[in-house]
Amino acid sequence: MKKIMQTLLLTTFVILATASFSYAEYAAAGGGNFPYFHLGSLIVGGLIILSLKNRYPRLYLSEAIGSFALYTVLVALFTSPVVDALKTMVG
Repeated sequence: MKKIMQTLLLTTFVILATASFSYAEYAAAGGGNFPYFHLGSLIVGGLIILSLKNRYPRLYLSEAIGSFALYTVLVALFTSPVVDALKTMVG
């Protein structure tokens, strides 16, 4: 029962983080410049972390959530709105 609850909690976190990424990118870049590749890589990364959590029972829930949160930040850093904002801050 504990494994099922942890998997459901991790799945909920992955879905919410992916949805918030999609909303933020749509609001920042608009519909015509949406980063579909980044969204796809975020979905695939979430599926990989979920499968690793199911495969290895000694992987803590906090480790899986933390690794996906850091992966989401890393993917978001390489989208065009963030890169443009960094360019204007530096130059």
